[in-house]
Amino acid sequence: MSEYESVGKVTDFEDNVGRAVAIKNRMVAIFRKGDQWYAIDDMCPHMGASLAEGYVDENTVTCPWHAWRFCITDGTWEDNPRTKVDCFDVKVEDGEVWLREKPAESPDT
Repeated sequence: MSEYESVGKVTDFEDNVGRAVAIKNRMVAIFRKGDQWYAIDDMCPHMGASLAEGYVDENTVTCPWHAWRFCITDGTWEDNPRTKVDCFDVKVEDGEVWLREKPAESPDT
């Protein structure tokens, strides 16, 4: 995914509530926090639950199945930051929400 793809209108998304969208054969959880937008892989790496269905508190979403907590800003698992889910870039233009995969981070050398 190198180009942005439309995933809905701003009015389709509630504040502090995740929403799962399908894009390029995968599910992505999008979170709206006022004027800020975040997107991470929707699937919890523990057992595959939808993170979009989790409880959002500040910048954390809690998996609805087993309470694993992920930072919605960078995808890190809050109990072990070495574990992460993928993140996506989100932008809003003309009332439309657009999403694209972030480039892979280069490993530290």
